[in-house]
Amino acid sequence: MGMAIASDDLLSQKALAMRASLERSQAIADDVVSILGSFDHRLSALETAMRPTQIRTHSIRKAHENIDRTLKTAEAILVHFDQYYQAEAKIVKGPQEDVNNYLEAIDQLRRNIRFFGNKKGFKNDDGIFIRANNLISEAISKLEDEFKRLLSSYSKPVEPERLFGSLPNQMRPSSASPGHDGDSNGKNHSSNVHSELHKNNADAVLYTPPVLIPPRILPMLNNLAQQMVQASHQQQLLQIYRDTRSKVLEESLQKLGVEKLSKDEVQKLQWEVLEAKIGNWIHFMRIAVKLLFAAERKVCDQIFEGFDSLSDQCFAEVTIKSISMLLSFGEAIANSKRSPEKLFVLLDMYEILQEIHSEIEILFKGRACTQIREAVMGLTKQLAQTAQDTFGDFEEAVEKDATKTAVTDGTVHPLTSYVINYVKFLFDYRSTLNQLFQGIEGEGDSSQLASVTMRILQALQTNLDGKSKQYKDLALTHLFLMNNIHYIVRSVRRSEAKDLLGDDWIQRHRKIVQQHANQYKRNAWAKILQSLSIQGLISSTGGGSTTGGDAGSSGASRAVVKDRFKSFNTMFEELHQKQSQWTVPDTELRESLILAVAEVLLPAYRSFVKRFGPLVENVKSTQRYIKYTAEDLERILGEFFEGKNMNDKR
Repeated sequence: MGMAIASDDLLSQKALAMRASLERSQAIADDVVSILGSFDHRLSALETAMRPTQIRTHSIRKAHENIDRTLKTAEAILVHFDQYYQAEAKIVKGPQEDVNNYLEAIDQLRRNIRFFGNKKGFKNDDGIFIRANNLISEAISKLEDEFKRLLSSYSKPVEPERLFGSLPNQMRPSSASPGHDGDSNGKNHSSNVHSELHKNNADAVLYTPPVLIPPRILPMLNNLAQQMVQASHQQQLLQIYRDTRSKVLEESLQKLGVEKLSKDEVQKLQWEVLEAKIGNWIHFMRIAVKLLFAAERKVCDQIFEGFDSLSDQCFAEVTIKSISMLLSFGEAIANSKRSPEKLFVLLDMYEILQEIHSEIEILFKGRACTQIREAVMGLTKQLAQTAQDTFGDFEEAVEKDATKTAVTDGTVHPLTSYVINYVKFLFDYRSTLNQLFQGIEGEGDSSQLASVTMRILQALQTNLDGKSKQYKDLALTHLFLMNNIHYIVRSVRRSEAKDLLGDDWIQRHRKIVQQHANQYKRNAWAKILQSLSIQGLISSTGGGSTTGGDAGSSGASRAVVKDRFKSFNTMFEELHQKQSQWTVPDTELRESLILAVAEVLLPAYRSFVKRFGPLVENVKSTQRYIKYTAEDLERILGEFFEGKNMNDKR
């Protein structure tokens, strides 16, 4: 019990001591707060006293910063003024001595204008703006003059020799320029155009366009053009380029020999002259498009690089007159009076336009060149239509040909050889004709060409049938038809037409040849063969003579036999005289025809002589009756169909 009381007293003492300590700490804290409050009051008073000084210091610092910025701005303005005056001096001096520095001066002047335009203190109607803009106008005007001077200085017509030198070796003219009238090679150019095209694959041939303006000048012209475009002087630029380059292109073509002919002028030309001019025109089109226009497009694109629509427009306006000059001749030909001989040159012209079609599409791209592309395509279609119409005219002309050319010997008629040669030439244009038929009639296979060829040959046969009726001798009628149809068949067999017309056509017409050969034999030799028959020589009783004359073991009358021999001799001599003037121009056909006659005549003659010859052997003047041996007849038959004149000696 006593211990517990002692413990409670101890705790009470400790609690009292702790309370006393806390009271002392609170007193100290109150003293510190009082001291700090006194400091805050004094600091607030100090701050109030220093505030005016702080405000003055901040204002002074801001003023210094403003002064620095103003000085820098003034310095920049002074620099731009200095640059402006430097640019002005260069622009006033002009671009002749140093174009690049001149262009840099213009760029600097534009930067100065933009700089002042962004400054609030400057207005667009300030003197500096007016003066700078006037200076820009003066600079661009001088640039136009410099652009024109440079372009004109390096724009010269291209001499024909340079153009020929740019052609592939196999397409260069062998001697003088094809463009000069009276050129002895002019016709060769025309007649060889098609063979050249197909001998040398036109698409695979490499052309090297000439350099029209030195490469070192083109970047300079491009820089000048860019400045003019930036100044919105596109129209002035276009006019300068068009007027300068258009004239040069036209002069280049004129030097080459290109001329503008009207339809009436074309119609008045002799065919040989016109054919040569057409051949030259084909060369001119190839040279103009693949060399001249290709080179001009390259120049145009480099000068107006970055301005595609302007480049297209300039190119279109530069070439339009040259293209028109070339196309006008083609149009004059297409619109001129049609004739069969023009078909092949029409096809040649159509072929060259087909050949250059891809180049036209590439070079004359864009909306600005639409008119030119349509003009070329229009001429292509016009030539195709004219060729088609000429084709139809030819077929009709063949059937209705009424030439009075006399073919007295029954040989191949000039019309036949003309038509066959015509058809042969047509097959040189086989692929072109298929294209032409496809474009006009929507068909492009070989059957169309085969059909047309068959119609032409049928028209020829119809005409030949009419001409054969002019002969009074039926034998000559059939010989004439045999010769002509054989010539047709042989020509077809030796040409590309064989595959197109087919074996059935050939076999059918060979049978027609044989039929006419048989008809010839029947009409020419039936009468003379009749004289060698026993009909009328021997009586119906098989014995004595019906004429009362001497009779041999043959039972025939000597007088009748004599008449038969005399009649045979007379007829054979007449046939020989007449048919040796006739002609079978094909050696093989002539020999086979003579052999066919001999196979009928000689056995009949031998048999007649063997059987009835003894009746006249012992009479006076036996040679008057048996004038020929079988060998003599065979030899004389060899002289038939040689086309001898009547005055030729036997």
